[in-house]
Amino acid sequence: MTDRITVHEGETPVYDIVFRRDFDEFGEELKKLGYGGKKICVVSDSTVASHYMEKLQSVVGPEAATVTSFVFPAGEENKNLDVVRQLYEHLILQHFDRNDLLIALGGGVVGDLTGFAAATYLRGISLIQVPTTLLSQVDSSIGGKTGVDFDSYKNMVGAFYMPRLVYINLTTLNTLTERQYVEGMGEIIKHGLIKDRAYLYWLKDHMEQIRDREMEVCEKMIRRSCEIKRDVVERDPKEQGERGLLNYGHTLGHGIEKETGFSLLHGECVALGCVASACISLHRGDIARDTFLEIEEIIRSSGLPVRISELDTDRVLAATKHDKKMDAGVIKFILLKQAGEAYIDRTVTLDEMRRALGYICEKGSTF
Repeated sequence: MTDRITVHEGETPVYDIVFRRDFDEFGEELKKLGYGGKKICVVSDSTVASHYMEKLQSVVGPEAATVTSFVFPAGEENKNLDVVRQLYEHLILQHFDRNDLLIALGGGVVGDLTGFAAATYLRGISLIQVPTTLLSQVDSSIGGKTGVDFDSYKNMVGAFYMPRLVYINLTTLNTLTERQYVEGMGEIIKHGLIKDRAYLYWLKDHMEQIRDREMEVCEKMIRRSCEIKRDVVERDPKEQGERGLLNYGHTLGHGIEKETGFSLLHGECVALGCVASACISLHRGDIARDTFLEIEEIIRSSGLPVRISELDTDRVLAATKHDKKMDAGVIKFILLKQAGEAYIDRTVTLDEMRRALGYICEKGSTF
């Protein structure tokens, strides 16, 4: 098994996703990309920086002209334009030009914010993603989607901007809390649901080892999820068609995330959205009841929620009207034809969504 996979644009290789168990070879990757002697800024949040900033800077330092760091407080609430402005100011004061480099060291918040700053500072400065959470390793670091939240609207301001490298140090999983680790399973299970039935059932069969963070199993899992996302992104880099399938569970998931004031993690909300979307597929006759219950059980066995105790469904539905996936006023909803195969549908009604939300509410309806 090779230690990297390559993401292409057409026939042209754009960047590699590299799998390692330390940061020791990061400097060598910088040299191969031509960043020796450049200014480098490592962007991180307060939590991740306490674990990995010193180590990464020690590896980067010998290769760079200057290494600086920009650390902002951890939390989704800090993924905003005010923090981006502070990062711009840091880069300006440190005289960064477009030949220099930003390194995003952290989870999805860090990767999204740093990517957006890289896309817009001097109309584009190079970016390397170093994802440190399971969620970011299989999702946000791949595919070039960057952005920040605007008021309470998630990822409303952003840009497509590809990194030069994604460097995955698998051992960073060991410093995640149980909840942070499990969060990543929302996107991983989604990959199986939309594209790879065999992978979905491999996850089911290996869930105990996955929960125990057995490194060999985790590496296979992360690699397969990266391959699935890579393949979709290569075919549809700007989300004009197939890439929309990656939003399975996200329309209602983002609504739940907003309605709960971001008290639930993104992956937890995606899991709830996946169950609700599968519920719609069930009621439409696309999937059988046994399949629906099996999907729900796979999500539950990963440690993710499949029910929520309190939810204002009307407010969640109102939030979907501001969803980025709207097309001419119609929501592009992702449904399942079967486990492992999804499709885009533009006919899902508010009543169907309300019924599905009712199902995932603990006091809600059943079927």
